[in-house]
Amino acid sequence: MPIAILSDCHDRLDHLKRVLDEVRARGAARLFFLGDFCAPFALKELAEGFGGPIDAVFGNNDGDRFLLCSIAARHAHVTLHDPLAELEADGRKILLTHYPEIGRRLAKSGEADAVFSGHDHQRYQHRFGGALWANPGEIMGRFGVVSFGWYDPVAHAFEHVLVD
Repeated sequence: MPIAILSDCHDRLDHLKRVLDEVRARGAARLFFLGDFCAPFALKELAEGFGGPIDAVFGNNDGDRFLLCSIAARHAHVTLHDPLAELEADGRKILLTHYPEIGRRLAKSGEADAVFSGHDHQRYQHRFGGALWANPGEIMGRFGVVSFGWYDPVAHAFEHVLVD
């Protein structure tokens, strides 16, 4: 079951739409969002643009949590977690957090197979023993590249996908 991993939209609906087009074209079965929708309308766009299960954590720029929760409640396939999501996919234990400082420590702990974090808008992936820690980059495009992550839990493989 391939999983799309997105982070740091910061209200860039134009970029989010292009990312979701690519996510759907690749056939993602599930989507993880690592925080910083910013305005709640970005969550609405995400929920309406992807019909499979969505698990998301809050970021530091997600100010109106009440409205974000209200929007999530209208979409049965969207689950918001705070401050950490502990999930399972194809027998893999997966943790989601917005913050890389937390993500790195969680991955090093060996408590999960994969840990995904956002926040710093950078693309990277590291391995600590068998644990994967990765950041998909940003939807915002602040640093000139719009990207997301693609995770195959069966193969335990991660790649960055750059969106034109």
